[in-house]
Amino acid sequence: MGVEAVPEVGPIDCLVLEFPGNRMTGEGLSHLIDLVDRHIIRLLDLSFMRKDVDGSVTALQIADLDGDGELDLAVFDGASSGLLGEDDLREAAADLEPGSSAGVLVYENLWAAPLATALRRSGARLVAGGRIPLQNLLTTLESLEEGSAA
Repeated sequence: MGVEAVPEVGPIDCLVLEFPGNRMTGEGLSHLIDLVDRHIIRLLDLSFMRKDVDGSVTALQIADLDGDGELDLAVFDGASSGLLGEDDLREAAADLEPGSSAGVLVYENLWAAPLATALRRSGARLVAGGRIPLQNLLTTLESLEEGSAA
C-alpha cells in the first residue's frame, strides 16, 4: 500500500476490565455509549467472559448479561470485528481472578485518526506505545506535591 493510499484509521486499543465477584453493574456503560455517539471511539469488539472458582472459563453472550433487565447491553449486540480471537480471550482470562467476570473491548481512537493518518503519510512509524498505570501517576503526583510543600 503506497503512502498516497493510507486509510484514515486511528490507533486501536484493547482493554480487559475485570469485575470481581461477577458484579457487573453497568455503571460505565453510559460513558462508553457517549464516546461512541460523539465519534471519539469506534467500538470494534466487545466480549464478555466468566472465570469460575475452579478456573474454568465461559464465554458470555450479551443476552446472558442483560436478561434480568438490570443491564441494557443490547446496543452493543453485534460488536464483533473479528479482531479478537479465541487465543486473545484465553490470554485475557489467564489474568482474571477465579470468581470474576470480564469485558474485553477493542476500539479505534477516532479522535486520533487524522493525526495518525498524516503521520503515516509522512512516513512516520509507531515503534513503541504503552500506558502509564493510574496508580503510578497518582504516586508520582503525590510525591511532587510533597516535594513542593517541603
